[in-house]
Amino acid sequence: MPSVCFYFQVHQPWRLRHYTVFDEDHRYFDDFKNRSICRKVANKCYLPANRVILDLIRQHQGRFKVAYSITGVLLEQLAEYAPEVMSTFDALAQTGCVEFLAETYYHSLSFLYSPNEFKEQIYKHSDTIEELFGVRPKVFRNTELIYSNDLTDTIESMGVFDGILTEGADRILYGRSPNFIYRSPRSERIKLLLKNYALSDDIAFRFSNRGWCEWPLMAYKFSDWVSKVNGNGYVVNLFMDYETFGEHQWEDTGIFDFMRHLPGEIMKHPDNNFKTPSEVIASFPITDVIDVPGVISWADTERDLSAWLGNPLQSSALHELYRMEKKIKDTGDEELIADWRKLQTSDHFYYMCTKYFADGDVHKYFNPYDSPYDSYINFMNVMGNLEKRYKKIMAPVTVEEE
Repeated sequence: MPSVCFYFQVHQPWRLRHYTVFDEDHRYFDDFKNRSICRKVANKCYLPANRVILDLIRQHQGRFKVAYSITGVLLEQLAEYAPEVMSTFDALAQTGCVEFLAETYYHSLSFLYSPNEFKEQIYKHSDTIEELFGVRPKVFRNTELIYSNDLTDTIESMGVFDGILTEGADRILYGRSPNFIYRSPRSERIKLLLKNYALSDDIAFRFSNRGWCEWPLMAYKFSDWVSKVNGNGYVVNLFMDYETFGEHQWEDTGIFDFMRHLPGEIMKHPDNNFKTPSEVIASFPITDVIDVPGVISWADTERDLSAWLGNPLQSSALHELYRMEKKIKDTGDEELIADWRKLQTSDHFYYMCTKYFADGDVHKYFNPYDSPYDSYINFMNVMGNLEKRYKKIMAPVTVEEE
């Protein structure tokens, strides 16, 4: 029978306020909107979901386990707007049944543009997790599960991680199962855990779809699907946004009741169990090599980069952002650097997406703009002000002759 590995992505960006080309205010972020959305999601998802997970851990006496990747930008918002959520995450950490994963602090696309910035953000995030929860992450997940062979090279060079989570995309598996442990052709040590997207998306996307042939999805039915993996893998990796619970799938869909019953149903099969990513890595051997010379992600039906780099608006904004890296860092101005880094959050470029796709509703979630073009113009107006601030800081001081 297989193990089950639950991993939840927990993230909200710092959203920009409406910013015109004439604006000179250095306050780029919409405090009211960020507070409102953070409080809303805390009440609909984070608080009730954390209580359910904590109850399940206690009910099953530590046999139920999960993993979280909480972005630095959300941790900042929770500390400011919803500190009671941080208390519940601390309670979860104290159980010893929860693993916290590493990622880029700003949920950025820096892996694609700046190796140095990428590593700096990972270290900053790991330091924050250790400070808050007393544990240093040993497993890495990149923003939106973005992965290629090059990512393994970078992560292995850091010398602190044992594994990476990514998408079990069909085009990298060539008919193989995502339920085994893999590695890159360029690393003997770093293990790859691949998302079982079919089963994960049954919960994350299809749970409340009354047109789905399997609706309603009951815990006993899903448990049977997991158990049928027996003989075709070691572990079923169920990776999804935490906002699945209560936000993407509202409470009245029955999503919380489903989650309350699922661990018990899965563990009715005596050989089934739950493991954290680190426990999976420690328990199972590498089965095969996965060669990913291109880049994959967990986004949309294409599972590529087109959600963030699919049009000229996105490419232009990202190029301009990372073009400024050296200049911004050369100022040594902590406030300016922090603002520049908050602008790296992938959501800003998600809002500029113009493509049509089957699961496009996820792109619309919490999108503050009427159109991708509006998002681009607003972002570039902020970038223009960032450039002005840089020039003002670095301008040589003129000493008038007496």
